[in-house]
Amino acid sequence: MTGQDSVERTFAALPPAPGQGFARSWWGRAWLKALEDTALDGQQVKAGRRHARAGAVGAVSVRPGRITALVRDRDGTAYRSDVMVQQLSAAEWDRLLDLVADRAGYIAALLDHDIPSHLAEDALAAGVELLPGIGDLEPECGCEAWDHCPHTAALCHQMARLLDEDPFVLLLMRGRGERELLDDLQARSASHAPEPSAEAPPGIPALEAFAARTGPHALPGPPPPVDAPGRPLALVADTAPPPGLDVEALEFLAADAAARARRLLAEALAPGHERTPVPAGLTVSQDAVRLAAAGAPARVAARLATGSGRDGAALTRAVRAWECGGPAALAVLEEEWAPEPEALARAGAQLAAAWEEGPAPRLRATRNRWTVVGTAAQLRYGPDDRWWPYRREGGHWLPAGPCAHDPATALAELLTEGNG
Repeated sequence: MTGQDSVERTFAALPPAPGQGFARSWWGRAWLKALEDTALDGQQVKAGRRHARAGAVGAVSVRPGRITALVRDRDGTAYRSDVMVQQLSAAEWDRLLDLVADRAGYIAALLDHDIPSHLAEDALAAGVELLPGIGDLEPECGCEAWDHCPHTAALCHQMARLLDEDPFVLLLMRGRGERELLDDLQARSASHAPEPSAEAPPGIPALEAFAARTGPHALPGPPPPVDAPGRPLALVADTAPPPGLDVEALEFLAADAAARARRLLAEALAPGHERTPVPAGLTVSQDAVRLAAAGAPARVAARLATGSGRDGAALTRAVRAWECGGPAALAVLEEEWAPEPEALARAGAQLAAAWEEGPAPRLRATRNRWTVVGTAAQLRYGPDDRWWPYRREGGHWLPAGPCAHDPATALAELLTEGNG
């Protein structure tokens, strides 16, 4: 892969992925949804998925407005395949970067290579389509197909795997490389920050300050941002650890604390942080799931499961929910409640309007859980007025992706995935 300052990045060919999904992240699934909505022939999309699973896609080159790769047929014939993506205009980039620079959480998420779903929603409200939609993925292939062919569809599926690992690739396709984007964000954050006051007086010991009681003293300036979380020392000793001390768990907790501290610092240094509501504290049960989702080793995860009153399978389901939407998604997984009649009536009207031209799916409602009759699909309504897609797997209802404010949108994507 080329350096991050380059306007082009090249990713080595990925190995075959038999039986593996092509998108775990919500933005990766949105990319594939754009392919399915753009291609006129669904069979070509399925053929491309098989090509990608078989490892037929070579190294992928990504640059503003275009992705390129050689894709091989089963007989070994290679075709150069390109997919064009509309770049954002200078005005659109200004609106998007101003939006991100004004929200501490967005900057911290991008530094963690994450794109919050609310960022895409806020960008759209500002007139910026961050994610591709219908007709946005324009194909061009050496096989001379005029629409998406198996080769360009395979390239798009491979691209979804790359987007899962690094969402900055999406931003590069839209016109900005990672280094350029982060430098621009840093400059905008600095310009939004308040003008520094006169040089603060030197600090004094806290004990002396409290004893004097002569009034408040100016606080020192904030610490500089941190590029990467610190690496805690490995707790290695020549002798056995004291009884009851779990060295592996302690090392994991120290590493997690360093990562959280870095993220909290990035949020605190971002302009507008003082206007950001303080998030509610996590319960012991919620924090156990958060720690497990942070990559706890197997033995530590087993302790987290026991400590939170879950077995291993229940903790795995809880982690899956957490990765879809944190505490809100976890509550939807584990809690059942009765929505207000007005909310149910509004959802029913939205679903009916979405299927005006054909028979709507039959839904069986049980409190806040609406199951599609005859399928393994379900919608769950959360206390935050959002709808969460669920799919039945192995005898359990499991989260199937991020939430949507419109139940028809969440259901349509869920049923589309089920037919893929």
